[in-house]
Amino acid sequence: MRLVLASNNAKKLGELRALIALPGVELVAQGALGIAEADEPHATFVENALAKARHAARACGGPALADDSGLCVDVLGGAPGVDSAHFAPWPEDALPPADREARRRLQDAANNALLLQRLAGAADRSAAFVSTLVALRHADDPEPLVATGRWAGMILETPRGSGGFGYDPLFLVPALGAAVAELDAATKNTHSHRARAAARLRELLREAWRP
Repeated sequence: MRLVLASNNAKKLGELRALIALPGVELVAQGALGIAEADEPHATFVENALAKARHAARACGGPALADDSGLCVDVLGGAPGVDSAHFAPWPEDALPPADREARRRLQDAANNALLLQRLAGAADRSAAFVSTLVALRHADDPEPLVATGRWAGMILETPRGSGGFGYDPLFLVPALGAAVAELDAATKNTHSHRARAAARLRELLREAWRP
């Protein structure tokens, strides 16, 4: 069964391929099929994931999977939340690079800088990475499969590590004594919010879709 991922993020595709890994299920990025990214106008992860999955399912005419995830910081009332990927506005006088990954790296750096600015002097730096996965058999599927994972931690005052992406250098996992950016891929894929959501989704896929 081909399952179209409603994302063009190469790193997210790689993570989910490793995490879902069900026999008979092939995860394909929507970009490989010429499907444009969907709008994400909603205030919650589950609403955005459902919108993206429906968009991809309608465009490909078959099953689709979407992930909406982000960082929720307690003292910021859950922000950046669904705006995690574009928390910091792009400077009006800066021309974004043509290369998608280069643009993403610059955006990540700006997001991290703004987060540290917002948390300057804060005593409570608790936060959580949250991932919501939604799978649909078709665009009008009345029974979407919904799985959520939450990874608790805290925001560091300075970045650590060189791996991962997004807020990984600033997110400390106390139970592991390391920032996410310091973890190898295997460890991250065992403990992460996306790993927890994917584990639940695998159960739902086996139970409801029987691939």
